[in-house]
Amino acid sequence: MKLARAIHFDESDTRVFHNPARTGEWCISGGFEFSNWSEADLTGKARQAFANGWMGCETFGRVSFVAVTQIEPAERDVLADRLAQHFVEIYGAPSIDVARKVALEELSQMADLCEEHDANTLLTVARELAEVGVRESYRSIEAQAAGLEQFAIHGSLDDDPH
Repeated sequence: MKLARAIHFDESDTRVFHNPARTGEWCISGGFEFSNWSEADLTGKARQAFANGWMGCETFGRVSFVAVTQIEPAERDVLADRLAQHFVEIYGAPSIDVARKVALEELSQMADLCEEHDANTLLTVARELAEVGVRESYRSIEAQAAGLEQFAIHGSLDDDPH
């Protein structure tokens, strides 16, 4: 099974999100957070989180890019438990059991999105308010295989500069 982890290329997420996700944490879309939002809610850093933030499953912070990778079933189970607890504490889910079913659905949706991509493929999300909720679209950026010549220093250890 595949899922995606938060990845950072620079410090920009620390400036554009109220709570940036931690590098390496597992992520889901997290669009449910915005299900009752209106245009009035879309200001400042909240707008940035809405527009293109993936949700980390540990910090519940946001990140602009995620990278597809394998996840073990035991890791997925821990994430489901963590998300279920979040749904109870933050969104008022009636019980952990009910919330866990929803958490597994969220993880399954993310796994379905990741399944068609190779490892290390980057994903971005874009959201917009629609007449009936939030519309999400996704973009993938394939991992580029770097040639050895980009990193190798050519020379000879026998060359004595003295």
